[in-house]
Amino acid sequence: MASSPQTTVTPSQQRQYRPQTAWVKSVGYLIFFSRWLQAPLYLGLIIAQLVYVVVFVIELVHLIETVLKDPLHIEESVIMLSVLGLIDVVMIANLLIMVIIGGYETFVSKIDIEGHPDQPEWLSHVNANVLKVKLAMAIIGISSIHLLKTFIEVGDLGAPGSNNEEESLTGDVYTGDGVFWQVIIHTVFILSAIALALIDRMSQNHGASARSLTHKPSDQVVEPVDPSPVPQGAVAVSGYIIDGKFVEQR
Repeated sequence: MASSPQTTVTPSQQRQYRPQTAWVKSVGYLIFFSRWLQAPLYLGLIIAQLVYVVVFVIELVHLIETVLKDPLHIEESVIMLSVLGLIDVVMIANLLIMVIIGGYETFVSKIDIEGHPDQPEWLSHVNANVLKVKLAMAIIGISSIHLLKTFIEVGDLGAPGSNNEEESLTGDVYTGDGVFWQVIIHTVFILSAIALALIDRMSQNHGASARSLTHKPSDQVVEPVDPSPVPQGAVAVSGYIIDGKFVEQR
């Protein structure tokens, strides 16, 4: 019994749709254009980024005032905490940029900046999986800054002879349990980022294998091409070419 031929669907083929009524098409277009409802959200994040610019300037002014107040007696830990606060603001601003540009590019509409000299490198291959991994890495960076600030502020908390609670350089009170849970939460962030990266890698490998199977070359037999027939009455001669002229060898 002869088996029916199998049809291989390539990615280049267009999607097939059943005939749709005008009402169904209208609903589909309405759902498709509803993505523009997210545009005001990204505009709001731009305003939030402007607020962080103001916060950065205020923190920088406080740092300069602290240094100028008594330049000869500057505590390194206080300066380090202030600088870490500035870095924290910058990293949050970077996170906002990734969410605004990447989210708009992925879920709303393409941004026509092809060939622009300031185009971000990661924007050329951004998708939902890449965006999630980059956001996870940004969150880990922010969490690392907060954890480092905590380690600097707590000093010798937990050392023999110290209290279970200790006031930090900034006046905040830290406990051993609180620092422990900060470490646990930071570890969870790292494990989540690793899991997202592994899922993205597996999806890329699966997509590459599927494309290789789809575009597998068929086993076709290439028949040799017959040489052009020799005209009737032609005589074979031998010779060589000198200065572009054929000289018959006798």
